[in-house]
Amino acid sequence: MKDHLLRLKGDLGRSGLLAVLLLALAFSFHTLVVQPLRAKNAGLEASISRQAPGPVARTGQKLEKLYDTLGHSETATDWLAKLYAISKATGVEMQSASYKTEAADKGGRIERYEITLPVSGTYGQLRDFLGRALGEVPVLSLDQINLRREHRREAEIQAELRLTLHLVKP
Repeated sequence: MKDHLLRLKGDLGRSGLLAVLLLALAFSFHTLVVQPLRAKNAGLEASISRQAPGPVARTGQKLEKLYDTLGHSETATDWLAKLYAISKATGVEMQSASYKTEAADKGGRIERYEITLPVSGTYGQLRDFLGRALGEVPVLSLDQINLRREHRREAEIQAELRLTLHLVKP
């Protein structure tokens, strides 16, 4: 057997032996790495296919789902009271706000209440207020924020927030 291997080594030369070694490494890599990853991938694809929704909903179904998501029993004044409570809880001082009502589209069921809200507080308070407001009022969106500070060393920030409540008409 040893003579046979020595003769094979002589016949193949260094390049041939290197090629055989690379083939053995490639086969080992395929067996030890690629095949387990393929098995894991097949399991993940099966898991995703079980979780994936059925056929794509039609536009009307998507629209109804949006209306269901936005449709809450609370009115605009209820949401504004919640915003006020959040500002008190976070220490943000609210000044007088301006409101504007606008229908999103003619004949549509969604109404938008655009709110321009001047507030003041520290950066942390404003960040906490916005985080809680957007988290606790699911029909609220932040459209624009303008920040300004009178002096560099001053901790209090004056901010103007432009928020929108998206509500479904009753």
